[in-house]
Amino acid sequence: MSRTSLARSEDNEPVVYVVDDDPSVRFALSELLMSTGLRVHTFASSQEFLAHPRHTGPSCLILDVRLRGESGLTFQQELIKNNVPIPVLFMTGHGDIEMSVKAMKAGAIDFLPKPFRDQDMLDAVEQAIRRDRERLEAEECTAALRAAYKSLTVREKEVMALVVTGLLNKQIAWTMNLSEITVKTHRGQAMKKMSAVSVADLVRKAEALGLAKGVPQPQRG
Repeated sequence: MSRTSLARSEDNEPVVYVVDDDPSVRFALSELLMSTGLRVHTFASSQEFLAHPRHTGPSCLILDVRLRGESGLTFQQELIKNNVPIPVLFMTGHGDIEMSVKAMKAGAIDFLPKPFRDQDMLDAVEQAIRRDRERLEAEECTAALRAAYKSLTVREKEVMALVVTGLLNKQIAWTMNLSEITVKTHRGQAMKKMSAVSVADLVRKAEALGLAKGVPQPQRG
């Protein structure tokens, strides 16, 4: 395997981050997670976690709700505020219903009281990793769609804008003061560049990009 292929393979491997100020908890969780083949990075504080380079592939964060000198719930809010979209699993030895509800409302995947069953933690991590993988795949698809749309010419974007509204070629031709053959050419190129197999598929892609109402609208000249 080449160095580049190895790097890509590692990027796709999930990573679990653990933030807990108790060394014994960090060690136990690291051993548990690595026994299933997961890569694990542990930290004694949220500051250490933030200073560490982020993995570009799927990941999740196991966070103690009560860290020395700080609140895990407060740190969760900081992550949200700074747009760090990592799934969070909370664990606590002092948790209560109010804490749990607050964490879950803020988007936490789970809230596990200490001591927790190993399988419960593994199940929660699996769910978190799956959710993050789905997020990354969705972002990748959106990026590809944006690149495809950017590759369209101005005319192709204008034709696409009318195609997704349901207009026929002859109606588009009249609206844009073009020949129907020219419209067909622009439409075909737009469909090809957007990898759209049908008009319905083109509409779905336009909606995914938020373009249904934002594509350039041509003026009849």
